[in-house]
Amino acid sequence: MDNIEQIIIANLCHDEEYIRKVIPFMKEEYFGEPQTRQVFNAVSGFVEKYNSVPSKSALLIALQDNRAVTEDLYGECETLINAMQPEAGMEKAWLLDETEKFCKDKALYNAIMKSIQIIDGADKKFDKGALPNILSEALGVGFDNNVGHDYLGDTDSRYDFYHRVEEMIPFDLDYFNRITDGGLRNKTLNVALAGTGVGKSLFMCHMAAACIAQGKNVLYITCEMAEERIAERIDANMMNVAIGDLKSLSKKMFDDRVQKIKDKVDGRLIIKEYPTASAHAGHFKALLDEMKLKQNMTPDIIFIDYLNICLSSRFGGSSNANSYTIIKSIAEELRGLAVEMNVPIVTATQTTRGGYNNSDVELTDTSESFGLPATADLMFALISTEELEAQGHIMVKQLKNRYNNANENKRFMIGVDRSKMRLYDLEESFQQNITDSGNTADKNDNGYNDSVPVFDRTSSSAGLDKINF
Repeated sequence: MDNIEQIIIANLCHDEEYIRKVIPFMKEEYFGEPQTRQVFNAVSGFVEKYNSVPSKSALLIALQDNRAVTEDLYGECETLINAMQPEAGMEKAWLLDETEKFCKDKALYNAIMKSIQIIDGADKKFDKGALPNILSEALGVGFDNNVGHDYLGDTDSRYDFYHRVEEMIPFDLDYFNRITDGGLRNKTLNVALAGTGVGKSLFMCHMAAACIAQGKNVLYITCEMAEERIAERIDANMMNVAIGDLKSLSKKMFDDRVQKIKDKVDGRLIIKEYPTASAHAGHFKALLDEMKLKQNMTPDIIFIDYLNICLSSRFGGSSNANSYTIIKSIAEELRGLAVEMNVPIVTATQTTRGGYNNSDVELTDTSESFGLPATADLMFALISTEELEAQGHIMVKQLKNRYNNANENKRFMIGVDRSKMRLYDLEESFQQNITDSGNTADKNDNGYNDSVPVFDRTSSSAGLDKINF
């Protein structure tokens, strides 16, 4: 038995203050010897059940009643308990630091050994995709020294919290800023829900363009379209050129427009393609590490196009897990990545078949997993009908909102110029004629007032020009 292990067991048997601080963070598998593990289990079991420190007699009785403890093992446990006495005058801060280091070292060692078993095929429960999570959990082991917020004693810090300027990335669309109280926060997962062809990728490409125009660094991960196709959409947006006309630009005209973008834009955009259903949060984290090392670039926001065609690191491609479990796991892992990297992540998901033709999408229309909305911080539907498409509009409906009250501006309209891959604000009058707005004007089946004329997008498109060409 290691010396530090002896010291830990000795204090676990006698020091109440120490026990209460370390027990929540310790595991049986951190101890190498069978007698040490059994003594630890006896101590932790007693503390959990009776909320007090066990006496020597209580420990011995617990060990006697444990059917897993043989007579020989009991004798070794008894010898260990009798021999272990805490050292007088031991520095508590040092002991806690050494115990934390012990737990971290053991957790990492166990994770590495488990990873080797998985790689060798000896562990059939997990596949290689689980390795990043196993190692990440081990590296995250540590003691929580925060005892909580003192309501009456910590008033200054609470006041500062109320008045601090929170980091966020604003939209270039007014109503999205309204529903998020100013923009997307770090450590959040934000999900657009829409049917095929409605505008999931268009929304994310538009927002990526808006972010780099703000001077933000952007990572766009595509699991569906090629890198060049995403870049093409962003070119159309930033250059104010119909996507079908890009190929007609001469090399000089194209270079001139690119140069104007470079002159006006401070942010960087990296587009990374992964084959469909080939990458998970572990791959994305590795990419981020490589970007920082090779390009000295850390993104301010990450777009993932899109969630349903990612993998979960917890399940292999041949896993028998149901779609609910897999999609929920993907969402949890992406949100974990957002927290770890301290950025907002924007992604999308498909509607169900029923939701695809529905003019009023609900959370129940989320394809494959209702566990996704439970994980997301912001979730909204992009709704298009023939009537909306004819007017160049998309309806947005809030489904889940941790930023703000989801019942305020529950539905609103935005304009869409699909040829230039752009979204834009509509005049306020359009927002007054939508169901849930409180307006009593006559509406058709789509929540529109038919008397409202089609919005003239000519004037609005000019206002979208990020770069003056």
